[in-house]
Amino acid sequence: MERHGPGPTHDVTNQVPPLADYNFFACDPALNAAVDRDGAGWHRDALDRHGAALGTPEILALADLANRHTPELFTFSPRGERIDALAFHPSWHALLGLLRGEGLHALPFAEPRAGAMAARCAGYFLHAQLESGSLCPLTMTFASIPVLQREPALFDTLRDKLYTREHDPRDIPLADKRSMMIGMGMTEKQGGSDVRSNQTRAYATSGAGRGAGYALVGHKWFFSAPQCDAHLVLARTDDQAGLSCFYVPRFAPDGSKNAVQIQRLKDKLGNRSNASSEVEFHDAFGVMIGDEGRGVPTIIEMANYTRLDCVIGSAALMRAALVQAIHHARHRSAFGRHLADQPLMRNVLADLALESEAATVLFMRLAAAFDASSMSEASPVERAWRRIVTPAAKYWVCKRTLEFTGEAMEVWGGNGYVEEGPMARFYREAPVNSIWEGSGNVMCLDVLRAMEREPDAAHALFDAWRADAHASPVLGAALQRLAATLAEPAEIREASARRIAQQIVLIAQASLLVRHAPSAVADAFIATRLGATADQTGRVYGTLPATVDHKAIVDRAFIH
Repeated sequence: MERHGPGPTHDVTNQVPPLADYNFFACDPALNAAVDRDGAGWHRDALDRHGAALGTPEILALADLANRHTPELFTFSPRGERIDALAFHPSWHALLGLLRGEGLHALPFAEPRAGAMAARCAGYFLHAQLESGSLCPLTMTFASIPVLQREPALFDTLRDKLYTREHDPRDIPLADKRSMMIGMGMTEKQGGSDVRSNQTRAYATSGAGRGAGYALVGHKWFFSAPQCDAHLVLARTDDQAGLSCFYVPRFAPDGSKNAVQIQRLKDKLGNRSNASSEVEFHDAFGVMIGDEGRGVPTIIEMANYTRLDCVIGSAALMRAALVQAIHHARHRSAFGRHLADQPLMRNVLADLALESEAATVLFMRLAAAFDASSMSEASPVERAWRRIVTPAAKYWVCKRTLEFTGEAMEVWGGNGYVEEGPMARFYREAPVNSIWEGSGNVMCLDVLRAMEREPDAAHALFDAWRADAHASPVLGAALQRLAATLAEPAEIREASARRIAQQIVLIAQASLLVRHAPSAVADAFIATRLGATADQTGRVYGTLPATVDHKAIVDRAFIH
């Protein structure tokens, strides 16, 4: 019997090359159109430069490194001193440096002009396709600015460090730093989203009320991100039933580490590059911001901005997963053809592309509404987009991302399920935005409250959608069904809140696509999300009718 010596067992073929050296911005026609449409064309060159940088192999590698080398907590020094220090891999600080260098932490506030919010949101969307964990402290810093601006004496001491585009990673007193980040601490063990059950107490130490110093005693169950230079925290004063909001710095006025003790870091499913923690306050120094007992309304202003970023972050995960799926399908062959040339795979990719474009036009429209309300007195329609559609979008887009990333992973097959590629990380990141800053039920109930509190805005929004529906009987019928549900008694409306929020978002997305997308995209989205065949499509991707031009939709989605 002939014997063979050791040698190669096989040739490696039909494996997909890593996706690199592409421009995140230039390859996205829907985002490009929205940037011009929403008044941010002046920022186009910066977005193009940033998009090209993000697609380089060197920058792409930072995301993997930051998630493999997760933060470490050092509670004590070698001598037994309490230090509560955190150590991050250099890739984490490189990611934060990229974010700040583009001004994504403060652009609309530091450089106010028409389209500034749209410009910032477009840039945030690009970075969020690279890595999600680094977005958390940046989002909270961004969202804290409009709250802190209402405290002129405090803000004057923070403005330069908040607005600078330099990232300063040093854990030292703020007076010695060149820049700062701000986090937030709202939830406690016993309450979660029900922050009104918070038990943390604040005791006056120098004066009382707004601008006065307090000592905080209590805990926070989720405290993100503990390395920030300050946090906005909810606590009760000893003579006030309501919650108040406090600015709690990492270092006390005397330069010592503030008495905010980190108990442990959360061992999270995803978002692993970012540190989230449990903390206790042992007479921690804080300054009251906002009126006493009005802490929830004070910090809700911050939450409105963070919810917008949740929508953008989820839309970005969709986009990142879609691009990877299309790239894979264009290079991988099975049964004699590239996957992208096979009818059923094209159906899947086209359906994903519809969902992604709808999410993109939606968050950019929300950004425009935030822009409008910051530049002047907002019209009822703009208020409705900001106050009603934002929580609905936070609910729906974040939910859809879970299914979306799972489907995109499946396009990769087994290669998608292993950690060497990006798909597993996208999938693990997908749930966080649904949970953070208000779970699905909280968002849907907020939609109902907003419509009840601002009926003029709700009516103006529906009137605008009815105008769009003149060209689409399917859209008009969907509006009628939504109006009928909203006319039901209050208890039925509350039980139907998820369905109401879903329909608001689908109608919003459909109206935007009718206005701004090619007819092939708009018609396919409306037919399969709102039309007579909607019950046969939409939950599982890849169920578009065979009559839809799948190839044209996929080709438009990723130009590379």
